[in-house]
Amino acid sequence: MPASPAQAIVGGTESARAYSFMGSFQPSYPAPPRPDGHGCGVEVLAPQWVMTAGHCAGKNPTNAKVGVPRGWKVRVGALDTTSGGEVAEVDHYYRLATSHDDGGFWGRDVALMHLRTPVRAKPVRIASTTPSDRTPVRIMGWGMTCGDFTNAACFPTRLREADTVVQPSSACPSSAVGELCIGSPDGSVAASNMDSGGPALVREGGRWAVAGVVSGPDESGKTLYTDVTRHADWINGIISGGNVPPDDQIPNVEGAADLGNCVGSVVRTPASRPQDPALLLTNGHCVQGQRPAPGAALVDQPADREAPIADRQGYPQTTVHANRLVYATMTGTDIALYRLDKTYAQLKDEGAKVFRLTSTRVRTGDPLTMAYTGGRFACTAEAVVTHLREGGYQQDGSIRYATSEDCTPSHGNSGSPLLAPDGATVVGIHNTHNDAGEQCTDDNPCEVGPDGAVTSVQGRGYGQQVYTIGACLTKGSKLDLSRKGCTLTGAKPRPGRRSGRPQ
Repeated sequence: MPASPAQAIVGGTESARAYSFMGSFQPSYPAPPRPDGHGCGVEVLAPQWVMTAGHCAGKNPTNAKVGVPRGWKVRVGALDTTSGGEVAEVDHYYRLATSHDDGGFWGRDVALMHLRTPVRAKPVRIASTTPSDRTPVRIMGWGMTCGDFTNAACFPTRLREADTVVQPSSACPSSAVGELCIGSPDGSVAASNMDSGGPALVREGGRWAVAGVVSGPDESGKTLYTDVTRHADWINGIISGGNVPPDDQIPNVEGAADLGNCVGSVVRTPASRPQDPALLLTNGHCVQGQRPAPGAALVDQPADREAPIADRQGYPQTTVHANRLVYATMTGTDIALYRLDKTYAQLKDEGAKVFRLTSTRVRTGDPLTMAYTGGRFACTAEAVVTHLREGGYQQDGSIRYATSEDCTPSHGNSGSPLLAPDGATVVGIHNTHNDAGEQCTDDNPCEVGPDGAVTSVQGRGYGQQVYTIGACLTKGSKLDLSRKGCTLTGAKPRPGRRSGRPQ
């Protein structure tokens, strides 16, 4: 079951009055896909503390467990997500677990968020014990009332609620230890998408108490709630200040450009001037539309692509728009260059990281840092292989990474820059790894030695040299394949030299 938002209140009705402790979590990054900005539910536990689901606070770029967010706020004590109540900025988050914890994630999907300023809302307390089967509960939230993300009517701005019961764990086949199974037997009353973090309320001493927070849907149609009563010591330890975990050491991901399916980086050459349009480097196989054919290159084509450029923590420092595909090939190397709508001077003014593009090749033993939008890998060039073949393409002088727990790129890391120890120079670009140990097929690159011997090892990762790019670029971020020293695929032949690369 993925750590994604659960399904809003199905089978409920609009609340007649506001609950002082109930709130809407509204992060600006990543922005929820709805006009009101609502992403998850929260509950006020103390004047500067709210509780939500762990995966809601997991919407930080590096999947950190404890850290400082950017652009997060909550609106509490309101019926409507767009008005009323109190609005406060979130300045810290604490997640009990991440999906990578050895202790497991399910049943521990809970988080606390600290508010920069206190709110006057009356808090709700944690229930004293796990509610037994058939216990009446009230659920509420602003989640989706239908499944069409393009239909604004599916996103209610008014709080909805429903009364239901705790079901036996056996009624939720996908439930884990520490989760409550909640909803009507047929699933007609349950939580919904963007109700995540919302409460399951029980009555104790004539007052509401929160027993659980929405974690995710069950295959039965009911909803799985994290039983927060099991984590009262963790919650109280943080709120009281007696046991506050330290911030995670967040890797510096400055300059990584998020292309959705790939990663990129803004690069400049010695010929680049401040007034020149900036260039973004990624893989040739990351281009939109038709990939360049074996033995060929795409040159000077229209483009329409946006990419946020990350700050040190991975939040967008600025956003650029690629309006031209300057060059792309998957032969000889696997690169693509986009021309952006901003100059190098503009990006400098906006605080965006711009890397230098190397003019020297990576050699065996060179240390490399692979920068991607969610973190960094520490890699070493184990070898520079003669040829790398994959799915009908061949690259030359490819960089094989040494096998290491610190260097485990996967799908989605394509296009990530390989940085020199100075952290400012792009010396290569990640492009592939062998998934299944097959030879020379898609996602299974093979090495071809000088003697023609073919080897293929499952799990091996590879990057491409980029030192040849600068020789083909001129002032104004223009490509000139006829320049002396330009050897990229498609370069104009000169006497005594062949163009392109062998297949």
